[in-house]
Amino acid sequence: MDIFEKCRTYTLANDYRAKGIYPYFHALESRQDVEVIMEGKRRIMLGSNNYLGLTTCPEVIEAGIRAFEQYGSGCSGSRFLNGTLRMHLELEAELADFVHKDGAVTFSTGFQSNLGIISAIVGKGDYVICDRENHASIYDGCKLSYGKMVRYHHNDMQELERLLQSVPENAGALIVTDGVFSMGGDIAKLPEIVALAKKYGARVMVDDAHGLGVIGEGGRGTASYFGLEDDVDIIMGTFSKSLASLGGYMAASAEVCDYVRHNSRPFIFSASIPPAACAAALAALRHLKAHPELPKRLLELSAYARAAYKAQGLHIRESNTPIVPIYTYEVENTLVKAKELYEAGVYVTPVLPPATAPGECLLRTSYMASHTEALIDEAAEIMGRILR
Repeated sequence: MDIFEKCRTYTLANDYRAKGIYPYFHALESRQDVEVIMEGKRRIMLGSNNYLGLTTCPEVIEAGIRAFEQYGSGCSGSRFLNGTLRMHLELEAELADFVHKDGAVTFSTGFQSNLGIISAIVGKGDYVICDRENHASIYDGCKLSYGKMVRYHHNDMQELERLLQSVPENAGALIVTDGVFSMGGDIAKLPEIVALAKKYGARVMVDDAHGLGVIGEGGRGTASYFGLEDDVDIIMGTFSKSLASLGGYMAASAEVCDYVRHNSRPFIFSASIPPAACAAALAALRHLKAHPELPKRLLELSAYARAAYKAQGLHIRESNTPIVPIYTYEVENTLVKAKELYEAGVYVTPVLPPATAPGECLLRTSYMASHTEALIDEAAEIMGRILR
């Protein structure tokens, strides 16, 4: 059998293209901002993870330009060998200090961070225990490890305890959860997770890709939000969201960081973060530290959006974060409504199975600290008219 047979028989994308409701790969023609030019037309951007709006911050842009001019376009090697800049070390030190950990390790992407952390920490005979709604990169990190992955239903603490009880006494166990779940916008039950981890001798890792810059003291993330920074063993995050760049990180104890640096294949065998991206992330982090009011403004705007959608009679999925999903239920209805909104000038993200359960499709909206109430009102009126 030809291995490409699956490619020839794959028709789903073309089926949606033929119906005129294919929702992906729309081309931006402007900066990532609260309003964008996409395929020749102004759209209100409600589908970005640029939570603090820092992709257009002059300080962040200038830092990237200076680094490009000083260091060139890339490092041409891994951090392990010739690809470490002093700036990488500064970024790691300042990140560790910000989230109150002893050390940090940076990776070239957020996805690669989860691959590199989990595959290094979870070895043969170990268990990795995951929330079913964790990000795809966590699933792939588990596959790359030599341990056994088991899953509990979303935020189901009784099932998590049953799984922990089933782990052999001589096996290590790592509980991995998103801090803020990327599709639903809800927050992990971290106090209960930490309590169960202590009861059964497990360790805890939080993927804070959507938590850093969003919740917690000054935007320090989910562990800070619950006052559990000393109890969460590993914090993972990305630079592609609140920090307006590209890359990812792990923050943990110094000994865990050192182990990962010397045992993580995705870290050892990948080129380091390019200078401009590293400088932009560092400048964004410093901007966040200097402006702790930004996460508060972000959450105020998100609450404003939720109230505006309810006033329009829309059925939203409740959350306390800048991710506000609107139920559209069936796949084709979701794609049709996403297209109608796009044509009316609002960009949202359709969320389909397997990212949701069948019959629970969503339009994911997300907000930036740089949005305004007037823009949200305009978007809510359009969405009410099309979705109600």
